[in-house]
Amino acid sequence: MNVRHNFTVAKAVASATYKEWSAYRTHSMVSIFVGPVYFIVQYFIWKSVYSGSQTELYGMELSQMLTYFGAITLIGYLTMDFADWNLQMLIRTGKFITFNLRPIHHRFFALSQKIGHRVLGFLFEFLPCFLIFQLIFKVNMIPNRIGWTILSVGLAFLMNFYVNYCIGMTAFWLVQASGIKRVFNVISSLLSGSIVPLVFFPESLQKILFFLPFQYISYVPAMVFTGSYSLGGVTMEIPQIVGFQAVAVAVMFFISEVIYRRAIIRFSSVGG
Repeated sequence: MNVRHNFTVAKAVASATYKEWSAYRTHSMVSIFVGPVYFIVQYFIWKSVYSGSQTELYGMELSQMLTYFGAITLIGYLTMDFADWNLQMLIRTGKFITFNLRPIHHRFFALSQKIGHRVLGFLFEFLPCFLIFQLIFKVNMIPNRIGWTILSVGLAFLMNFYVNYCIGMTAFWLVQASGIKRVFNVISSLLSGSIVPLVFFPESLQKILFFLPFQYISYVPAMVFTGSYSLGGVTMEIPQIVGFQAVAVAVMFFISEVIYRRAIIRFSSVGG
């Protein structure tokens, strides 16, 4: 009964969020141009890199590199998150207290909102860009292993949410968490594989990334998309790395719960 109730609540919140953001779907449609522009930049950069006698870099040919960055772009549309910004605004305005009185965990409410928002993103960002990459750029954007890719992207969806939610909760102590968010965005862009594949980094750093959340947001699902995974001199089968990704998400969930409980204690102690 509890599972059915949670599903009903999540569906209602997701539906309301979808309808609310549908009124601003032109904002999402701007990404139809941003994504391809980003890809065009990557296309010319890597075309130039591979223009010499170099036919393979770190085990990746030009076609694989282009597929990788196409996957990074599409996965970004599906996992994009705004939980930190929403939570920060609720805390700053004092409106978070209303959630403290409701029979629903705010994190669950925020996750339901994200689902509705990303359904809209799937329709107005992901699908158009998928067709552009596939039909215009002639890059094969069909995942090598569809089932595992869907699972990995779903886990990346959760990982990005829990990480951003943790950042948003720093507002309970700092009030303004935007500075932390900006720093995190820079670090995440670099260490998640969004700028360059992580195999380009020194092997010592690659090994450290196994224990950080960044690669599980972009690099892992992108590599699952391409059908092979390696990092830090370690090559794993797709089911293995997706299993590691699932464990990382579970750990991040636990961390978010610990921070949430401490944050609520602080919020209540200062008269929230």
